[in-house]
Amino acid sequence: MPIKAIDVRSGQGVIWKDAIWIVQGNNKVAKGKGRALQAVRLKNLKTGQVVEDRFRTEEEFEQAIIERKSVNYLYSEADAHVFMDMQTYEEVRVPLDLVGDGSVYLTPNLEVTLGRMDGKPVTCELPFTVELLVADTPPSLKGATATNQSKEARCEGGARIKVPPFVDNGTRIRVDTRTGEYLERA
Repeated sequence: MPIKAIDVRSGQGVIWKDAIWIVQGNNKVAKGKGRALQAVRLKNLKTGQVVEDRFRTEEEFEQAIIERKSVNYLYSEADAHVFMDMQTYEEVRVPLDLVGDGSVYLTPNLEVTLGRMDGKPVTCELPFTVELLVADTPPSLKGATATNQSKEARCEGGARIKVPPFVDNGTRIRVDTRTGEYLERA
């Protein structure tokens, strides 16, 4: 089924140059009087090569079918993160680079969406928000009433988040995994 370059989204699989690629990003590029283009970042499924190329907005790709399934995070090893399929209780090993910088948000039993193609994991999508436990943050200063103050907090898993002054050690907070920003106390 063909899909236009303007409609491809991160995590989708497409067939381009006789290979299967995973879309990692898609941005519109408008140049003066000329036509608008799509700057699409693609990762080759077999070789791991990452390229960014420009396509006309109406240019079409053939869509590759990716099976998506919810899995729960169990633990990390030196070379992979281990997840469990909660229907079959099968353990799935996912390479570290597939989760990337999002690994600091992984907490036990966190539900993520795993994309597979031919039984091999190809994408790992974290939820937009996660709850983290603040492990270490400086104490609040009494009398500091400035409205835009923040301090750095280290959370379980290693995430470093800017939080308001009233957040203390042991507080559970909600964090946006896309931006790494503090949202609210949980």
